[in-house]
Amino acid sequence: MKKVPRLLVVVLPLLSAAMACVSNAPLVLGPAAAACASIGETVVWWRLPEGDERVRSDRWCAAVGPPAILRGAEAPPSDARFVAVSWNVHVGGGDVQALVNDLRTGRLTAQPERSFVLLLQEAFRAGPEVPRRVPRDARVARAVHPGGPDRVDIKATAQALGLSLFYVPSMRNGRPGDSDEDRGNAILSTWPLADYTAIELPLENQRRVAVAAAIRGGGDGDAWTLRLVSTHFTNTVGHHLWLFSEPARFRQARALAGAIDDRPTLLGGDLNTWFGYHDAAYKELARRFDAKPPEDRRATFSIMRLDHVLDRLPDRWHATVRRGSRKYGSDHYPLIAEITHPDLR
Repeated sequence: MKKVPRLLVVVLPLLSAAMACVSNAPLVLGPAAAACASIGETVVWWRLPEGDERVRSDRWCAAVGPPAILRGAEAPPSDARFVAVSWNVHVGGGDVQALVNDLRTGRLTAQPERSFVLLLQEAFRAGPEVPRRVPRDARVARAVHPGGPDRVDIKATAQALGLSLFYVPSMRNGRPGDSDEDRGNAILSTWPLADYTAIELPLENQRRVAVAAAIRGGGDGDAWTLRLVSTHFTNTVGHHLWLFSEPARFRQARALAGAIDDRPTLLGGDLNTWFGYHDAAYKELARRFDAKPPEDRRATFSIMRLDHVLDRLPDRWHATVRRGSRKYGSDHYPLIAEITHPDLR
């Protein structure tokens, strides 16, 4: 077993003591704030409880557009296997179309993939749905535009690939005078999506909203439903205080775990686990999923393992998770989960 770095030996006990004092009320079901409300589709919202934290979160909400939902080509999926990719796409820096092309041609896995889902973080949406005018007290994030003018937003990406989409913005990507973009988490799928859910996480440095939706397959006597979750936890508290952000991530992980029940679920996300598998956010979710770290534990961002896939699959399904070998223009490597029916492998 590798030794824990000397810094962690000092820091982790202090953070553990801090987390023992962390408390937050559970999320509650309720309508979204006006600026975040869905248009034309039903989205279930898990929200922060009434109070100052919700008021501050709504100031971030006031600067973004509503969720985006698109219906894909809905080609008949295979029930023998499918692939799930969890990936932080760095606000358009990652080339989603290139990754999907490698999925479909078999370059990313051992065979061409017809059935897959993408659990994306830091996706962006541009256009008229993002409000041009925002209240004076609205909060926005610093604009991030990696990759220059060739960036393709998440709606155009889904349309070009013929995939179903569920996207919920967490924050505006720059001030109205500088940008017509918001950014957040997304799910893309070869299956039709259903049961759209937005989960507003405890507010730390920036507003963050996890997204969840369901896919269904099988036939009479062997039908299955799997809930998909894409999430992105905080990386700092205040400005640049990354070292002391673990209790904040733990708070978000606990809230997210409380909003999802024991149904079959596949969760992927950039958990910003500065301490890898020792990080309290990972351990909290792993406990809820009864999960263990995968065999492939390579870093996904710089020298750190920030990204994770956890699963609680339907009966007789099995998942193998590995890191991709290319970043496809992002600053994170994707995680690839190959999910198979044991009787058909």
